[in-house]
Parts: sequence; structure tokens; C-alpha cells
Amino acid sequence: MTLKNKITSRDARIGVIGLGYVGLPLAMEFTRSGFNVTGIDIDTEKVEKLSRGENYIQDVKDTDLDHAIQKNLFSASTDFSVIQDLDAISICVPTPLNKQKNPDISFINSVMNSLKDYIHPDMLIVLESTTYPGTTRELILPKLTEKGYVVGEDFYLCFSPERIDPGNKEFGTANTPKVLGGVTKKCGEMGSALYETIVSQVVSVSSPEAAEMVKLLENTFRAINIGLANEVAIMCEKLKIDVWEVIDAAATKPFGYMKFTPGPGLGGHCIPIDPHYLSWKLKALDYDARFIQLAGEINTAMPRHVVNLVRDGLNSQQKSIKGSNILVIGVAYKKNVNDVRESPALDVMKLLQHDGAIVSFFDPYVTEVRLNGSVMKGNKSLSSDFLNQTDAVIIVTDHDSIDFQLIRIESRLIIDTRNVIDGNCSHVVRLGVGNR
Repeated sequence: MTLKNKITSRDARIGVIGLGYVGLPLAMEFTRSGFNVTGIDIDTEKVEKLSRGENYIQDVKDTDLDHAIQKNLFSASTDFSVIQDLDAISICVPTPLNKQKNPDISFINSVMNSLKDYIHPDMLIVLESTTYPGTTRELILPKLTEKGYVVGEDFYLCFSPERIDPGNKEFGTANTPKVLGGVTKKCGEMGSALYETIVSQVVSVSSPEAAEMVKLLENTFRAINIGLANEVAIMCEKLKIDVWEVIDAAATKPFGYMKFTPGPGLGGHCIPIDPHYLSWKLKALDYDARFIQLAGEINTAMPRHVVNLVRDGLNSQQKSIKGSNILVIGVAYKKNVNDVRESPALDVMKLLQHDGAIVSFFDPYVTEVRLNGSVMKGNKSLSSDFLNQTDAVIIVTDHDSIDFQLIRIESRLIIDTRNVIDGNCSHVVRLGVGNR
């Protein structure tokens, strides 16, 4: 039976390498469509949890994982040799930045060094990990042809960027259009055939390079516009104008404007990282991506700006940051999720500690964080007594379940970076407004 026929009949055996925020939801979509899926991850703890039916990804329903395991549609392994029995592989491993803000593709390299030994004829490989244009063709393809296999004939290779938005209740894997580019036309057709079984729409582009660029454009667009909103917020503070009022009024224009709001900095795996992938690639072609670099400078500076707002607020009460008890509300990078990757809250907390503050945090979704090499436990709840003992409260993440009314009433000083405190209160310093 050909691979195309196996896909159509749901007899194709699917592998997902990397069982994190992208890989596990993708694996569940394949099982929901009737495929038998093997998840592969080097993290033994993850594999053991999944084997016991324990779910650790917020966007995956416990019932979906239980059903997939009970029906023998899903299993997890750390052994890459299982690939020799699979028909299609989706690679969903992390692609972080190194200390020099350059792409770290070591995870992809590691996967390919393991995968190349088990590739076999009539096999589909799809890279989903965000990376720079050219990775699929320049890095992955040569490793897959070492045995003499011909791409588009003996095996099929595509790039299809993940579009996961953790915590989004409206759009998930199934109803978000899937961009896909194949190394050859036949590769693209085979990749589309597979993904059309689990998503509402596959958007085919002419090459993996185009698909790689799509992902970087999407998140660079967001990073640059957030950078603009952040700079406008700082401008409004200096002009004594309410940036939130300005943004809301501008958003009433039905054309030519898209609403972006300021914040304490960028977080998550994509927006703070993807623009650097594009900038790095262009440097190799002797081109300076100035918009990206400028937006990066502005966004990276926002945690320090928040700390300066704290300093100004404390100074107005004849206090200094050094020795002050400062409570950070929300350490996840966005509301209603438990994901702290690249969270600006961590940068704010590190800066405060460096300045001598006594820092604590509360987040209903996060119990502990690693900060400056050690683990910090979060407060289990908020109370009037606890808030009364703090010198300043910084609202970094505006989870819906947080009682901001209690915080407004019981706190001595509030630094509001998300515009969630109602009214103009004398003890509230708002990002983009200042202390009025």
C-alpha cells in the first residue's frame, strides 16, 4: 500500500518528535482523526507521565489523552528506533536563541542525527519547528539523502510552521489554517494529504523557504507593532496623556489600523525569538534588518522601564527599592496560561532583586519559577493581610481569575502594566499614563 493510500485509509503510522506545547496537541489531533501515533521525546519524565496518562499541556484535554491511550492510538517513547516502523514524522522540537541571540538549532541537529539512521522509502518528514529560511533544504535534506534516497521519489520532505497560541479558546490546531511548503511538488502534495486529515485548511506555498518565511513574518509583524505600542506608551507618559484612551479611540477606525497594546515586555517562545532568526539570516546576506533590531531594543527595555516606574512610585512615598517588599502579580508570559517561557515577569523580578528588593509572586497558574539559579515558590493565595504587608504590587500578567478589586483596595502602591485597575487612584501608577 502506498503512503497516500495509507493516509487516506488512516493506516499510516504517525510519529511526533517533541512532546511539548506544539507536539502533544498535534499528536492528539492525529489520534482524533483515527491515526496511530507514537510520540518521541528525550525527556524521560515527559514520556513516563504520558505513559501513565498524566497530561502536562494546558491546551490538551485530559479526556483526549485518556481516550487515545485506552484505544491504543497513542504511545510515547524515548527510543528513536521506533521511527523505522513509522510512515510520517512531524518534528516539533524547540529552537531557542543562544546567549548571542543567534539561532540554536542543536535540537534539530540532534533529531536529524538520530532520524537519518531509520529513514525508509515512502516516508514523509515534516519540520514544524520555527527556524530561518533555508533550514529544511540546507540542513535537513542533505542528512536524509545520505543513503542515496531521492527527495520527491523515495521520501517526501516539507516545512509547515506551527501556529499554536497557548490558552486560545477559539483557535486551536484543527481550525487554524496550516501553511505548508514541500521541497518538490510531490512532497507538497503528500504533506497536504496528511495535514488535510486534521486541519480545516492547508495553505500550500511554493517552497519550504516560503513557508519558513511565513512564520517569521507573522511574529515579526507582531513584535514590531508591539514595539510601536510600547514606545507610544512611553511617549504618552512624558506627554501626560493616557495611552490606553488613545489606543481605544484609534481602534474605532474601521480601516487602516490594527489594535496593539503595550506591556511589560515580550514573552512566549515565538514573538521574542522569531524576529532574531530572520535578522540573523539577513546578516549573512549583508543586510541590516533595522526595523527588527529597533523593535527588539524597545521591547527588551520594557522590564527596566517597569522597574523605573516602581522606583518612581516608591520615591513618591519616601521609599527606595532596596529593602522594599515587592509582589509581582502573574509570572506567565500571557493571561490564563501556565507558560513562563521568556516571560517579562522573570526579567522584572531579576532586576528588582539586583536592586535589593525583597521579591515574591502570585500566579494562579504557576506554583514556582527558577530565578537566578534557584527555585522561587509562589504565594498560594492573595489576602488583605498579605497585600497590606507589601510596599508595592506590580501587575504583570492579567489572569481573569485574579481579584484585581482586592488588589486595588488593599495595596499601598500598584504598578499596573496591563490597564486592569479601574479609575484614577492616587496609589496607582499605570504604564503609558504614569502617576497622575
